[in-house]
Amino acid sequence: MEKKINNGRFGIFCCIILSTIILVLVIYIFRLKQDSKQEEFYTGNIYAANYDPTFLEDTPENELIKYGYNLFKFTPQYIGPKNLSNQTGYSGNNLACNNCHLNGGTKPASAPLIGIVQRFPQFRGRENKIGTLKERINGCFERSMNGTVLPENSREMEAYIAYLNWLSRYAPEDGKIEHTGFLTINIPNRKVDLDNGQRVFETHCMVCHLKDGSGQKLADSITYLYPPLWGNDSYNNGAGMTRVITAAEFIKGNMPFGTTHDNPILTDAEAYDVAGYINSKERPIKQNLELDFPDIKKKPVSTPYPPYADSFSTEQHQLGPFQPIMEFYKKEFNINKTK
Repeated sequence: MEKKINNGRFGIFCCIILSTIILVLVIYIFRLKQDSKQEEFYTGNIYAANYDPTFLEDTPENELIKYGYNLFKFTPQYIGPKNLSNQTGYSGNNLACNNCHLNGGTKPASAPLIGIVQRFPQFRGRENKIGTLKERINGCFERSMNGTVLPENSREMEAYIAYLNWLSRYAPEDGKIEHTGFLTINIPNRKVDLDNGQRVFETHCMVCHLKDGSGQKLADSITYLYPPLWGNDSYNNGAGMTRVITAAEFIKGNMPFGTTHDNPILTDAEAYDVAGYINSKERPIKQNLELDFPDIKKKPVSTPYPPYADSFSTEQHQLGPFQPIMEFYKKEFNINKTK
């Protein structure tokens, strides 16, 4: 009888051990599945990594990353002029960072921000100095967002930096990856054809951005799904996108909806003309543009506002042809300009 009792106790003990092992295994497998949602093994394809921070665990560090992601995707809801939190509206329009840096800053050829942390500090001709990443972010706020600078010690700035650090976690030491910036186009050796630009806009762009260029907002939101391309709620005339060549390169690799860098829809000439058409429209005016590019020889040829280090007209700098301007800078200053 005692032997049976001992055997029974041993059996119960074994069952407890086995149950404990099974429970540990179940928890381990569950955590593995959770971790696979949060962070996959990096395969070497920088654009195929997991850039969705919503699955990150709720730690203080990850909460800052998530806040940066939300600021990036839904900027006006947090710090726009009509934000929902009664905070200071640092952004002067209702654009989101995501409206230019598509897919949360991870789409090839739409100025992706993967590796951006490693690429700063960097020299920028507009300021003619080595600038920090925080200064670059504030450049966007003053121009693309038509607003004012974020305090560099603010939680919002720290959240942006945390998100960009997280996006850049797999980038090489120098931050250089394929398809940064925009696609390069063969610039037509002629002035922008505004009539053709209007036709391209009405054929390919109007369905999303509407005929008056005012864009469309997300349902029940102040954030744009398709941003305005001109008017009071668009980027101001000091933004990089007001340069016809820059805008054409962005459009070529990303527009209309569904375009990818390796499968463009518009021709170079169509992207060039529609960029000129969009930028011929009225938009907010940035003050003190004459202070940009202290060394005006570094000013891109399609910068639409003076002063210039040449005698070409403002209209030609706005609409081309640009090749004569490029040839002038090569001859006079031995500077090769591509945009």
